[in-house]
Amino acid sequence: MSESGLIDRLSAACGRPVSRETFDRIDRYVALLRAAADQQNLVARSSLETLWDRHILDSAQLVRFEPKPGASWLDIGSGAGLPGIVIALLVDGPVTLVEPRRLRVEFLRTIVDDLRLSDRVSIELSKVERIAGRFDVITARAVASLSNLLEISAHLSTRKTVWVFPKGRSAGTELAETQRAWQGTFHLEPSVTGDDSYIVVGAGVGKKS
Repeated sequence: MSESGLIDRLSAACGRPVSRETFDRIDRYVALLRAAADQQNLVARSSLETLWDRHILDSAQLVRFEPKPGASWLDIGSGAGLPGIVIALLVDGPVTLVEPRRLRVEFLRTIVDDLRLSDRVSIELSKVERIAGRFDVITARAVASLSNLLEISAHLSTRKTVWVFPKGRSAGTELAETQRAWQGTFHLEPSVTGDDSYIVVGAGVGKKS
């Protein structure tokens, strides 16, 4: 696909115009991700040929749920920077990447330096249970079940926090199970990258008494 075609798809996915400069930085990230794939298993090798669809657009679509300009984001289990790095390249607010594996963190630090994101992106070498703070948006991709994600990160939320979790075909089942113990306003949004994939969006989330 042409660059202009990818920019159009990227803009449609995140719900906002994407400049050529932003596209070039994301494309640079893709190149770095591919290059590092030989050194460590950052993404499944089977997905390297479909990085834009499988990972970049899938991450970019989460930006649509940003509650306000300049919102603070928390990405749990960032791994290769998906979705956190992609989000950071598309929004203006601060983004915190939480990753407990040292090699992944070293890669993320390299990416943040290369893409000149150090003024807005912080990296925590830690499990999310051990960090502090409050965030406007909390997200995670391919990390844990929905109920477990809420359990380990609820201390980082406020009543206004928006929770945005991309899920596969199990989204509805996970949400139903989660609502046995958690209350809030939840809904499923269709994913732009798969007919059987969804995004769980939650607000006003709290543990039932």
